[in-house]
Amino acid sequence: MTARLAQIWRHPVKAHGRERIDMATLEVGKALPWDRVWAVAHERSCFDVERPSWAPPGDFSRGASSPRLQQIECFSDPAYRSITFFHPDRPSISINPHDHGDGCEFIQWVMPISLGAKLLPSRFVRAPDEAMTDTGYQSISLINLASHRALAEHLGQDLSELRWRGNFLVEGMAAWEELDWVGKTLRLGDAEFEVVEPIQRCRMTEANPETGRRDADTLRGLSEGFGHQNCGVYLKVTKGGEIMEGMSFEVLG
Repeated sequence: MTARLAQIWRHPVKAHGRERIDMATLEVGKALPWDRVWAVAHERSCFDVERPSWAPPGDFSRGASSPRLQQIECFSDPAYRSITFFHPDRPSISINPHDHGDGCEFIQWVMPISLGAKLLPSRFVRAPDEAMTDTGYQSISLINLASHRALAEHLGQDLSELRWRGNFLVEGMAAWEELDWVGKTLRLGDAEFEVVEPIQRCRMTEANPETGRRDADTLRGLSEGFGHQNCGVYLKVTKGGEIMEGMSFEVLG
């Protein structure tokens, strides 16, 4: 079977919204354009606004502690510097993410769906030239949809593939085949990637992106069914190029 890029997703604000795109132009050493460019620092975050740089996931509001964040969808227009956010329990809001005042408005918008979290949202932040990926390097996440379906079958539940907040959703592979790609090089169109490591999962994936409720014990299912808590792999771009949905991957070894 040939691995095929079925869907491309980006998340302009880390943990707050998702949007599907059909193509992107990748640069060496960079994340997917407009993916996790911004983040929401919580009230005890160590993120330094005076000297902003990449910070670990624990400094930010996330779906692991605020499951209703999983319901946010968005539409972004980089040319006009705008992002519009949608949530079933909130009116839609459009912001210029580069504007401090709009960032403050977004914090107020997201507060009601963050209540109950141990640490509440505090600041809308970014780091120059660095995406707030979960890894200390600029990464793109790849999800094997066959692995996703294997877990859903093990749990006996219908699971949305959007639980994983992946960038590349891939068809045409055997379940867990992506884990054998670690250390290898992939080609997609003109772009090339190093497959760096598996993605170890957290409680965020327990939350249903339609309801915002925790309704699946994904971590237990992974451990008991497959002997690990991984789903997907992280990629690093080693050669830039334009990619689009429907393209096939080539494993270069």
